[in-house]
This record gives sequence, structure tokens and C-alpha cells, in this order.
Amino acid sequence: MCGIAGFIYADRDKPVDPDTLVAMAAIQYHRGPDGFGWQRAEGVGMSHARLSIIDLNENRGRQPFVSEDGRLMLAKNGELYDYKRIRADLVSRGARFQTKSDSEMIMHLYPRYGLAGTLPQLRGEFAFALYDRDDDSLTLVRDRFGIKPLYWCETRDGVVFGSELKVLFAHPDVARDFDPAGVYHQLMQTMVPGTTAFAGVRQIKPGHLLRIQRRDGKLHITEQEYWDMNFPLLADRGEPGDEEPWIEGVRAGLLEAVQHRLEADVPVACYLSGGIDSCSILGLSAASQQSAVKAFTIGFDDKAYDETPIAREMAAAVGADQDVMTLNGGHLYDNFEETLWHTERTIYNTLGVAKLLMSRHVNQAGYKVVVTGEGSDELFGGYPAFRRDLFLHGLDDMPASERAQWQAMLEQNNKLFKGAMLAETQVDNAALDSTVGFTPSCLQPWLAAGEYVPGLLNPALREQLHGYDPGAAIAAQLDTDKLKGRHALDKAQYVWIKTMLEGQILTWGGDRVDMANSMEARPPFLDHHLAEFAATIPPSMRIKGQKEKYVLREAMKGLLPKVLYEREKFAFMAPPAHTEQAKLDAMNKLAEQYLNPQALMATGLLDPAGVEELLRLHDDPHTPLGDRNRMDAQINHMLGVQILHQHFVATDVPAQARQKAAELGWHA
Repeated sequence: MCGIAGFIYADRDKPVDPDTLVAMAAIQYHRGPDGFGWQRAEGVGMSHARLSIIDLNENRGRQPFVSEDGRLMLAKNGELYDYKRIRADLVSRGARFQTKSDSEMIMHLYPRYGLAGTLPQLRGEFAFALYDRDDDSLTLVRDRFGIKPLYWCETRDGVVFGSELKVLFAHPDVARDFDPAGVYHQLMQTMVPGTTAFAGVRQIKPGHLLRIQRRDGKLHITEQEYWDMNFPLLADRGEPGDEEPWIEGVRAGLLEAVQHRLEADVPVACYLSGGIDSCSILGLSAASQQSAVKAFTIGFDDKAYDETPIAREMAAAVGADQDVMTLNGGHLYDNFEETLWHTERTIYNTLGVAKLLMSRHVNQAGYKVVVTGEGSDELFGGYPAFRRDLFLHGLDDMPASERAQWQAMLEQNNKLFKGAMLAETQVDNAALDSTVGFTPSCLQPWLAAGEYVPGLLNPALREQLHGYDPGAAIAAQLDTDKLKGRHALDKAQYVWIKTMLEGQILTWGGDRVDMANSMEARPPFLDHHLAEFAATIPPSMRIKGQKEKYVLREAMKGLLPKVLYEREKFAFMAPPAHTEQAKLDAMNKLAEQYLNPQALMATGLLDPAGVEELLRLHDDPHTPLGDRNRMDAQINHMLGVQILHQHFVATDVPAQARQKAAELGWHA
């Protein structure tokens, strides 16, 4: 786990400034405090900030790697699993390794098998840049689910890339301007896949690569998909048949994925909440090693949101060494600004802050690696939005009596999260209806929030976005071939994976707040071998009756305490600000600083009148709970865009990066 950076110029003779490469590494020091390196060729440069997990030798594992013949240059972020087997096979074919690093095997796979033959052999979470001198091309590759980030942009002279936005902004040629549509989506939470809040700055999409070939003094850029979550056609599914093969397949696949992710040259711990996902990971981890597993748990002082009682029961059941960090409202907004510097996008719930504080706690406890439960809900139908879509669009033949039971269950489902996890009322979008067949429930609360965004925008931005349809923008980025002819539950899960998973759970709820404190998180559920099997599981085995994640529950039944096996899905969130006075006071203190009329006029992003009206409604005790939850999220977003402006537009980021390099003593 590390941070990568670099650029390629269209002109091979344009000088590559080593100080810029070092500054780009230094500003992401938090991703890799164990060392740095840089390399350059004709008009190409790369740098790397290292977090040593595999092969701890500082000099031997230093990146970027350059092949012995000088043909290849590689900078990689993340972890590759099953690398020992692949390494042994390559050595038997004559490969000569210089390190024990998992990353180096890309340097030996690529010349033998090409990129098309290399990518299927890479298992894990990763992002890398590979320059091929013979082809004079740079290829940027991101893992299948987007667990690891990778950004890029075009400048007047070439292409700049890096693990974080601030890394790109550390290059003096990269503009730091907000994109109007980007601001819109920051205020409604759900982003258009592949975009950011900033003009011209994009993400490599999950399961995609970007090939930049230099020819005739110009850069030719092409994007290519190499993997996607591919659910079977509904016509090919047939009847579920015997349950046991599905249950056993999940059990075997998850165990293998966990065991791969316990591989490291440093101790590995677990994140543990009160959910079936992290409890399953802890149980399998404990069963796979001799010593007691260290388990880290976040607790909240609000009992309605606190899951520590169940987490404690699970830790005791497997003999884990549990460490519980209990937070209150004041802890969260005190660290809100710092969290936004790392997430580089707005967050609707202060869970992101809680995760940042937890990663700091884990780091201080002496751990660099944890295994986590992210991805389970996406594979096995765990979210309330999935049950709603299944009920509305996938159970047409349900008897009337059973339909009434479902309706009652949905009305009671996750009342705490109305306005955030589920929309108060049905929201339909014509473009999504056309692309998906219905408007997925996971997007509806954010589309509902989007209806209020124009009133919050600065009039100039509002005019630029007149008639803008955020749902259509999202729909345009969905692969219709992966939606056509699929079951309603498959469609709902696919859309979530492309929007909420990559844009929220794996960013401000995952990598960005974990790596803020040099802590690598490994999600076994997102192992692509397990995911490919999960896609074939019949919908009725994912949600059976009214029980979500049925197949996972049955697969893990022997590991889980009875209370957890029978428990309904509970979304892990921090309490909204309006639920406790101390947290509300802390949020209002930030609002006084960033959302006052002078601050709003200075950034030119938000309308002071619209902001004032939303704050008034939020504080009105007569405002319904669902509306207050939504407004709580939108206040976080409004604070977010103002703080992002302060961090990345008002601040001279290139100078900040060079200063950081000087403080670290990093130099070319």
C-alpha cells in the first residue's frame, strides 16, 4: 500500500523536473511514510511514497522499479495476492527477481504475456502506472472495484496522474478549478462515475485502464475496460435448485480470500462492527491463524447507533483481543476539516471522520494492515434499498398476503435512516428508468436531495447548470449491456457497485481515511474470484423471503452468535448532528466559519440566501425527521465544498508540496 505519482509529456525532450516528482510524493507522505523514490526517462517521470508491508527492506523494495534492460518503469499502489505461486512459476521460466515485493511480478508478467495476459493474473486491490519504452506508451490501471484510487488529467504539455487529487495539484501545470456539475454532485452526494469535483480531473474507472501512447509529438489516449461485474441474463438463470452448492461456494471462496489477505510481513488486525460482514471476516481470520486476532471496534455514545455489544460478543466467541474506541459528537466535527483534506470530496455523514480517527488509533497501536467487511452487502443483497427494489420490480408473482407483509417490513425498515439510506417518497428519473428499467432505490434519496441543490448554488453556477439532470449524467455512464435482460436485484446491485460502492464506501469510508494514517485496509469480500461466483448466485438465495444475505448467513452460521445470525441489516453510520446537542453545536461552529455570507461570497460556490434558508429549516423543531436527516447531510456537503475550496483552490498546493518535501528531508 503506497502512493504513486507521475506524468508524461507529449514532447520527449521536455525536461522532467525531479523536484516536482519529489513534491508529488511528499504531499502523499501519509500514504507511504517508509520511504520514497523517483525515476525519469525521456519526457516521463514517476515517483512513489512507500508503506512497507511485503519485503520490508527499504532499498530493495523501493519504487519506481526499472527493468534491467531499461525498457519498463513501474509505480504501483496496493497489494497483489497469490504472488508467491506466480513468482515461483516465473522463476521456473527464467525470471530474475531483484526483490521479494509482490509488485515486481508485473515487471516479469508483462514482457511474457502482454497486458491482456497479465491483468487476469492480478488478484487484489491495486493501481499502477507502467511505462513501456519500446512502445513509448504509459498505461494506468485500476483494480476491478476501485478499492485503490487513481486520478489523471490532461495539461497543456501532457498527462499528470496520482493516487490522490492533491498529488496532481502539486504539479504546477494542473489547474485547480471546480467543475459546475462537480459541485452539483458534491451537494447531492452521488457522483457521476469517473468524475471529480474539479474541472478536467478524472478517475480511472474501476476495472479499466487508460493507455497513453506518444506518437508524432502528440499523446493518443484510449480507455479500455478489462473487467466488470457480469450478472447472468435472467433467461439463463433457471431454478435455484439445491442450496448447498451455493452455500459451500461462498464459504470456500470467502475463506480463500481471507487467507490471502492475512499474508504480510507485518501483523494484520481486523475491523469489527456488529454486522455479519466484519464478524464473518474476524471468525475466519481467527480460525486461520494460531495467535489471537486483534480486533478494532468503533463505538458511539448514542445507543441507537452503537454496535459494540454485538461486536463484544463476537470477539469473545473467537477469543479476539478487542480494542473499542468510543466516540461522541464533539470528536467528529473537531476533525471534519482534516478529514476533507484526505477525502477530497464531500461526505454526508461523519462516519468518515470516525473511520479516520479509528485508522489513527490502529496506527498508534502498531498496526499497518486490517482486513475489513466492505463489499458483502454489494455481493449478497444486504442493503434496504435492494429489498425495496426486489419487492417493487422483482416479485410480480408474490401472493397478496405475503406482499402485505413485505410492505409492512419496508415501512419499518431502518427508520433511523429515512432521508439518507432511503428516500421519504418515490423518486423517478426518466433517464435511469430508460437505462435500468426503474430508478434504483439507492439513488433516490440523493436525487431527492438534488432537487434542492439549484437553490443552494451561487446564481452564476445555477445559470450554467440550468436544465441539468444529474440522474441522466449518472445513467449515461452505466453499461447498458450489463443491465439489459437482468433480474431486478442484479440491476440494483450493479448500479450500487458503480455509484455508492466506488464513490462513497471505498473512498471517504475506506482508502482515503484509512491511508490518511498509513493504514492499509483489505476487503476479502471484493476478491474478484468470490465476486464472480456471487454474481451467479440466484436472487432468491441472496434475499430469501425477507432475510437479506441469506446465503452468507448460512455459509457463516457455524461462526456467528445466534443474535447476529438472526439480526437484520443495520447500516453502520455515525449519529446525525441533530440527534445530540454537542454535535449540533460543533457543526454550527463550523457553519459560522464557512457558511457565513462573507465566506460564501469569497468562494462563489453557494448562494447565501439558499444556505440561510436551509439552516433555518434544519433548526426548526417542526421539520420532519426524514427532512432533517437529509438537511443534516446537505449541511455537511455545503461545509464540504467550502472546505475543499480552502484546501485545494485558495491554498498554493505546489508550494505546500515542496514545503512538505523540505520538512521530510526528501530531495532529488
